Amino acid sequence: MSENILILEEKNKIATITLNRPQVMNSLNFDLLFALKEKIESIRFAPNIRVVIITGAGEKAFCSGADLKERATLPPIKVKEYIYTIRGLFSLIENLNKPVIAGVNGIALGGGTELALASDIRIVSSNALMGLTETRLAIIPGAGGTQRLPRLVGKGKAKELIFTGRKVTAAEALDIGLANQICERKELLDKCMEMASMICKAGPIAIEQAKYAINYGLETDINTGLGIESNAYMVTIPTQDRLEGLKAFKEKREPIYKGE
Repeated sequence: MSENILILEEKNKIATITLNRPQVMNSLNFDLLFALKEKIESIRFAPNIRVVIITGAGEKAFCSGADLKERATLPPIKVKEYIYTIRGLFSLIENLNKPVIAGVNGIALGGGTELALASDIRIVSSNALMGLTETRLAIIPGAGGTQRLPRLVGKGKAKELIFTGRKVTAAEALDIGLANQICERKELLDKCMEMASMICKAGPIAIEQAKYAINYGLETDINTGLGIESNAYMVTIPTQDRLEGLKAFKEKREPIYKGE
């Protein structure tokens, strides 16, 4: 495995993970999947990290999806292993106890769009091109795309995009709710950092519990969801952070949260 296949930078409680295979548009081979899984698992238990940004190296692509050159060499059993691995990884990202921002810096097709869908927030550059194009290859999205896309943009629009394999521009992605923000390519990481910094000002336990309540509550009826929300709220009540928030408000200063 190349030592530089994945780059991790940590600054101001923000971890930036860069997919670093620009020569193949940051496509996902086994090595990159395993490297990303290792980084995500280590971040889960890193108290000094509160927000994660995932982006791609180079000027052209966030992630073009599966490495089709590698895929062409794989026997069917290894293809099954690949799908199992990437699906598990994206679920790991979706359920990470910290917010994940996808900085989509260009082409994001197939697994690239699925990686963005597994993230909590998607900030995309104006040159971005997104889409679940798998049916054009006589397969279907296999890393969560058939489930996450309709939950984000609605069933009808998701069926249209998956059935046709059509690519969408940054402007359309914003219009249909696939993207949270769009910006110029040169501003992308700054915008991601700006969003991440805003999140870092909030209580980390509160953010973790809010993400948990949203993710799991959305999959249930509203009454069950409200129960999940209530339980998540209860977790925040005995924390030192909650008392610090009240004290800071009274003293008219910025709170200093420690995740305790």
